[in-house]
Amino acid sequence: MDVDSQVLPGCSVAGIRVVELGGSDVAELQQFFERAPDYFIAVNGEPATPTEAHEELQGQLPAGWSCSRMYWLGYRDAQDQLVAVVNIAADLLAMGVWHIGLLLVDTPLHGTGLAQRLHADLEAWAARKGAQWLRLTVVIGNTRAERFWPKLGYVQVRTREGITMGRQVNTVSIQVKALAGGQADDYLARVERDRPGYTPPL
Repeated sequence: MDVDSQVLPGCSVAGIRVVELGGSDVAELQQFFERAPDYFIAVNGEPATPTEAHEELQGQLPAGWSCSRMYWLGYRDAQDQLVAVVNIAADLLAMGVWHIGLLLVDTPLHGTGLAQRLHADLEAWAARKGAQWLRLTVVIGNTRAERFWPKLGYVQVRTREGITMGRQVNTVSIQVKALAGGQADDYLARVERDRPGYTPPL
């Protein structure tokens, strides 16, 4: 479904438009996920499950977490085919912290610079809507992601071990990027759970 362009980010890549994905897009999103086995094997230890798209679109935040708005964004080319998807949560854990849960570009477009372009558009849009920090987690061992995100200005604030994702247990790097000139210490003052050594209460 198309939504007013002020609600969703624009796209600086000619021929690509941004839509919000919903229940009617489950089958197409599932096919998109199934074309990206390397990503899912890297983070979950297995290719996308048969219900991956449904579970992602219906996904709930962990207990005690909140956000002001969850977006599932689809990037469609001139043939109306999905070429990328993004999941981003506004004001996750704290106001002004926007968390990128997923930025996945269709495999044939890897290495074209599309992911960097989409991220730049996403960053500018989030900043206009009040984001002061972008946050994400990188699975240690997902070498493509480990190389990609620091090049865009993300810095690690902590690691977490023992995170079960699919069939594997991961160590993850929590990384942030300041959009309003802040330092990592400013972020950690705002988001207690990302401070090194912090253990959430049971």
